[in-house]
Amino acid sequence: MKPEIFNTISQEETKELGKRVGAELKSGDIVALIGDLGSGKTTFVQGLAQGLEVKNYVRSPSFTIINEYSGRMPLYHIDLYRLGNLSELSEIGIEDFFYTDGITVVEWAERALPLLPANYILIKFHYTGENTRRIEVHHKVVK
Repeated sequence: MKPEIFNTISQEETKELGKRVGAELKSGDIVALIGDLGSGKTTFVQGLAQGLEVKNYVRSPSFTIINEYSGRMPLYHIDLYRLGNLSELSEIGIEDFFYTDGITVVEWAERALPLLPANYILIKFHYTGENTRRIEVHHKVVK
């Protein structure tokens, strides 16, 4: 299946796209985010959390690695920016979060692709200008 392509011109539009995606997610879904630093991944997750009716402010878990939020389903927000290899990921038990009844979102997911289950949603973020982004949503990637 070809990806859906979205072009956003502001953080607000990126957040709104995340909100729409979040509203459609189902229990157990895994969302893998790939994109350069500052490309809009965390902004997107903030909107996704709104779509899941999370009331707390969502911030990047760069230092804590994993943040958990309550909404209509649990949201597990994982940021792998500071982790370097698969053994580190296994040590923190990342694979446990791939088999929950909540939603797991992984920033810097390219570092964990071999560990992801067979089905996940891949979203790629591309800079197209100072505030503009092209966002590709690949629904249900199957390894």
